[in-house]
Amino acid sequence: MNNKTDHDSLAKPSVQVLERMFILIDVLASREEAVSLKEISEKTGLHPSTTHRILNDLAIGRFVDRPESGSYRLGMRFLELGNLVKGRLSVREAALGPMRALHKQIHQPVNLSVRQGDEIVYVERAYSERSGMQVVRAIGGHAPLHLTSNGKLFLAADDPQRVRAYAMRTGLAGNTHNSITQLHALEQELSKARQYGIARDNEELELGVRCMAAGIYDDQGKLVAGLSISAPADRLDEGWLPKLQQAAHDISASLGFSGDRRRDL
Repeated sequence: MNNKTDHDSLAKPSVQVLERMFILIDVLASREEAVSLKEISEKTGLHPSTTHRILNDLAIGRFVDRPESGSYRLGMRFLELGNLVKGRLSVREAALGPMRALHKQIHQPVNLSVRQGDEIVYVERAYSERSGMQVVRAIGGHAPLHLTSNGKLFLAADDPQRVRAYAMRTGLAGNTHNSITQLHALEQELSKARQYGIARDNEELELGVRCMAAGIYDDQGKLVAGLSISAPADRLDEGWLPKLQQAAHDISASLGFSGDRRRDL
């Protein structure tokens, strides 16, 4: 019988300190209570000074907590990241069916995006080679919030102070002559998004491509993702909007959202 631990059977990281960090995390994850530095060192075979140094670095990033001197346990940052990953995975799983159904109706790319800091990250896409789109936003690709329809939904969910802070951080850099690069113009655009519950990209990220987006909400009424249709600028059909909103509603309902009013609009 093979008695190797899981991390022994996996390929080792090329950076030694990362390998040691993974081993330390595994030890902390195996115990519910805090573990002493001495015990951690013994279980990992690492020198106490090395163990102490790595654990302190992890504590700076909130990946490790020190409830009392000389003892350690996993930190809240793991919970935060775990919830983020769980939320994205559940949204993606819930969205796949409605996205494919919507694509079959309109024959244009349908995109699912989530917010990551000051950017939108594309996590799923339904499209076909016959869609006519020349530009493909790859899964895992990202774009500034203010240049995308999905991104504007998330900015619209922020309060005015946060929107101004975003504008200061990013400088509202533009990609095309249609890009919104002035705060007052962005605020007007976000006001429309709040009023109508949809957002648009009018060739602001890429010339020749227009988008419309609707929000996806969880059981707490929180905006967790955006669902958008991308199309050549001269082919975006306003008749698609009710279909888009219905798909976003169906996905939200599968996540437990049951109200007509979103918490953040």
